[in-house]
Amino acid sequence: MSLVSSLKHSIFVRIYAGLLLVCLCVALFAQLLMNTVNKERVQVYRENMATGAFYLVSEGIAHQKSAVQREYWLSDASSLFGSTFYVKPMSEFDFSASERHRLEKQQTVVQYDNNSRYASIYHKLPNEDSILTVKVTQVTEQQVRAMAIFLLDDLARYDSLAQKQARLKELESRFTFPLELQLVGDLKLDSDQLARIRRDEVVFLFKDSTSNNSSSSIKIIVPSEINDMVIVMGPVPLFNWFPLNLIISVVLISMFLISLGVYALIFPLERKLQLIQMGVNEVSHGNLDTRVQVIGQDEIARLSATFNAMTEHIKRLIESQRELTRAVSHELRTPVARIRFAVDMLADTDDEESRYTQRDYIDEDIESLNALIDEILTYAKLEEGSPKLNLESVNLSELVEQIVRETNALGKPIEVRGNPPASKITAIADRRYLHRVVQNLAGNALRYADHTIIVSAGVRKGMAFVSVEDDGHGIPEEDREKVFIPFARLDDSRTRASGGYGLGLSIVSRIAFWFNGSMKVDESPELGGARFVMTWPIQPLTKTIAADELTQEKSQRVLIQDE
Repeated sequence: MSLVSSLKHSIFVRIYAGLLLVCLCVALFAQLLMNTVNKERVQVYRENMATGAFYLVSEGIAHQKSAVQREYWLSDASSLFGSTFYVKPMSEFDFSASERHRLEKQQTVVQYDNNSRYASIYHKLPNEDSILTVKVTQVTEQQVRAMAIFLLDDLARYDSLAQKQARLKELESRFTFPLELQLVGDLKLDSDQLARIRRDEVVFLFKDSTSNNSSSSIKIIVPSEINDMVIVMGPVPLFNWFPLNLIISVVLISMFLISLGVYALIFPLERKLQLIQMGVNEVSHGNLDTRVQVIGQDEIARLSATFNAMTEHIKRLIESQRELTRAVSHELRTPVARIRFAVDMLADTDDEESRYTQRDYIDEDIESLNALIDEILTYAKLEEGSPKLNLESVNLSELVEQIVRETNALGKPIEVRGNPPASKITAIADRRYLHRVVQNLAGNALRYADHTIIVSAGVRKGMAFVSVEDDGHGIPEEDREKVFIPFARLDDSRTRASGGYGLGLSIVSRIAFWFNGSMKVDESPELGGARFVMTWPIQPLTKTIAADELTQEKSQRVLIQDE
């Protein structure tokens, strides 16, 4: 598996990449949320700060008795403010429903144009269907001074101190900051500030933020017509782009979104592990038919494939053990019964020749038992899942010639022909087990062939093969899978003449399995009888193949092929 494919199918890389993507998305969302909230906050701040000042201007206009006086007053106000005030009919403007609602409540509407950097400010005149409007670029000191003068002009209409204080309390509802009359001596002003107050100048007191719980602000000190008293406007909070409560809110929302993203990344992994855990629990209770279906190509999917292969292997081992136990008990009874019969015959006869004959029968049955035990031990060793394969390069031509020579040496009246590949064709295999495979196939063919056996080997498309075919009666297609079952036979030849115990082909099948190959039987295209063919990869997976390693490699190859 290539590095790119490994990273692509690595669940941890996907989780890390997903976490990075979630953090980036949340960061972008937090930035967008902060900008949106601040945009709304600054809009509210502009309108709240403008409401008080424009209410004073509208009150000043309302107190003018004639149109001429109104024009003069607007002209003076425009000069003081630094921008021209206009009074226009409300029908000339296209306000939204929320803006109309604000205007009807004597609140100011601010429309800011980001392209031109101009703010259009609108305020409805009391008891009129007219709008006071002005355009400004930024808040300047001149405008703040003008607001102070508008406030003094409004208070000039009230004579007593009590009336002025009551009016200030009334105006506070239009402003977002306090308005009050205070003694000059209570303000702790320096000499320069006191001198400016005596010259009827407006004084600004700036307070910088020194803690996280407060924002910067200014106080506006306005000289009044009352001796030793001034009007204090403020503290007026300056706009804070990143207040603590907003930052905390954004952080908490971001953490919540990251938690959701992490949960969305981890939940599929948790679900897959739960499925595997459920499968393990089922297997632990003896249900070996359990299979775990995990969709994907990551480590968990490969783990589930390995688990399924392992469960199938365990099930097959248990079934094979049961079949082996039943078959062994049956196979052992026949020679044991013959030995018991022969012993009884020895006890009942006095004929010396008969005794020798029965002794020979007993020796043959003991040899048969030894051969059967050897076959059983070989099959059990291959079936238990841990054979050690000494892999090496095997010359297939030499192997075919050796099998032909050894089979002909048995002296059977059967022609054994070899069909070897080129002399330099080799394959990686365990020589001892590969020889056992071809030898077993040749011995099996020797029992059922009529006249001819052909032993072949070679390499095709990266797969090595060995085959043995005969001109016997062949094997019916419906019975071809049964011949690899331990102790299975398709005829009744359980006699000494045919030999064998039904384990030879089972051993061959297991060796093919551990070679990571396959075993099949079909019809010989040349001789017409049975043809047994074993194929396996010419490149080994590893020097030592164990059960867990093999099943894991097989599942990985299946996943790679699916890609």
